[in-house]
Amino acid sequence: MTVAALAEPTLLLAVFAISGRAGSSNLGAIVDATLDAPSAVLTVPAILAVIALAIAALAECARLPVDNPSTHLELTMIHEAMVLEYAGPDLALVELGAGMRLLLFGALLVNLSVPWGIATTGALPAVAFGGLVLVVKLAVLGTALASFEVVTAKIRLFRVPELLAVSFVVAFLAVTAAAFLT
Repeated sequence: MTVAALAEPTLLLAVFAISGRAGSSNLGAIVDATLDAPSAVLTVPAILAVIALAIAALAECARLPVDNPSTHLELTMIHEAMVLEYAGPDLALVELGAGMRLLLFGALLVNLSVPWGIATTGALPAVAFGGLVLVVKLAVLGTALASFEVVTAKIRLFRVPELLAVSFVVAFLAVTAAAFLT
């Protein structure tokens, strides 16, 4: 719970930094503004916000370097400690929830950082193409995440708040840069 509580402000600040160019905190308006001005993705505030969002998403989804989801050492458990007493269908539902959280954070990350290919109308071909592009973007993100986890070791449990503090500072710098550079 502590990791989630420390990651939440970073997530809010990162989305707030990206929302400055759209003038709205609505995710649809943010994506529309990015589609209207594609160069906005390569600005300093946007890059800092995506970095902060990625670090917070790793922590929120209990991925390396914050947590090792395959561990069974009680001293290093973050995610596994929550599911320790579950078995059978209950464990399957908890694991499904963890997978859905990873999917949602991944979709948020790729659609805010690389918004091209998102369906802007409700027409079936546009939605099908948008879904296909989302699957491709998530596959690329999943490959990058798997590669990152292969070469990264888990950091010590007491260093996790420092990592989340760094992500918060990066998100705060993104908000500050957005305020001064726009």
